[in-house]
Amino acid sequence: MFTYKIYNNIAQEGIDQLESQGFKAEKSNPDAILIRSHILAEGDFNQSLKCICRAGAGVNHIPIKAATKKGVVVFNTPGGNANAVKELVICGLLLSSRGIIQGNSFAQELADKDSKELTDLVEINKKNFKGTELKGKTIGIIGLGAIGSLLAQSVDSLGMKIIGYDPSISIDAAWQLPKEVEKAEDLKYLLSNSDYISVHVPLADETKDLISKDVIKFIKPGAKLINLSRGAIVNNLDVLDALENNKISCFVTDFPTPEMVKRSIEFSDVILLPHLGASTKEAEINCAIMAADQASRFLKDGEIINSVNFPRVKLSRKTEYRLVIIHKDEPGVIGSITAEIASHNINIPDMINKSRDEIAITVIDLDQKPSQEIIKNLNNTSSILNVRVCE
Repeated sequence: MFTYKIYNNIAQEGIDQLESQGFKAEKSNPDAILIRSHILAEGDFNQSLKCICRAGAGVNHIPIKAATKKGVVVFNTPGGNANAVKELVICGLLLSSRGIIQGNSFAQELADKDSKELTDLVEINKKNFKGTELKGKTIGIIGLGAIGSLLAQSVDSLGMKIIGYDPSISIDAAWQLPKEVEKAEDLKYLLSNSDYISVHVPLADETKDLISKDVIKFIKPGAKLINLSRGAIVNNLDVLDALENNKISCFVTDFPTPEMVKRSIEFSDVILLPHLGASTKEAEINCAIMAADQASRFLKDGEIINSVNFPRVKLSRKTEYRLVIIHKDEPGVIGSITAEIASHNINIPDMINKSRDEIAITVIDLDQKPSQEIIKNLNNTSSILNVRVCE
């Protein structure tokens, strides 16, 4: 029996899935932790912890390096909230183009007018909120993962031209892109040819301040910028300067900051959202179920999909007994593992070894149950972080 602990409000559907698989809640020493936005510290890692499952995409609130050092697999759920974010981007495109927010504010000021006066004022002033259509405009999508590729499909149906930039695009994501997407060889080309720019990359050292004065200078004058990814990917002070100089005509962000709040009060060229990107009932359920499924598959079979610190591993079960071994990626480790098993006259029908950076995982199917002596000897090997039997 495996155990789990949750932080934040994980959708009940995810918890139900875990418990249907025989998992039990455990506060002090769980095998799996499920979290949303809770900031996890290394001190939260208990002795039995084997995996952390993030019900969402971003993992900058999880100490990844510490987890890897301890052999703890960190999962996220890319795609689980993709539709929710995509829909909010489309909302952002419309809000930045049609004077909807400004028009609503104006209409609310007419509460004390009679019917005729109200109608007259509406007709006289509606020209102040004239917008532009999305059809025929060009959108530049930075990052073509689950969200970016889904957004490309939707804006294509709206009649927009699409430029995409993602130097590390996956094969799966590439298959989802409409054939009309123009591939940008560099960020400069996308920025200088887009009427709208939408950012969809994870926050990492190489993406922090990705949109800053160094590249804003290439943006097509009057373009609109949308950031529903992570706040630190965009340098807000540089964007403020671009707004002041009419380089950018509107900034839609899901990450309010004091300077942007002040700007939004004084001007209509900043639209602030309170981190609503994945805030739908459906997205929370999807991510919770995905996170629960990842915990179950890993703990029961050693399968790894969507990990941010471990390689992808999948091996069809050949036998009743399976060893899952997490170890350092060093020469001779595989040989020492198989030699230990062979010394006890146990056959290996199938196995797989995968590595990522300095960490590795080896999954071995055995034709009989390994003894405690084997487990003890393997655990005493300096390069091996942990060993467990799945049966």
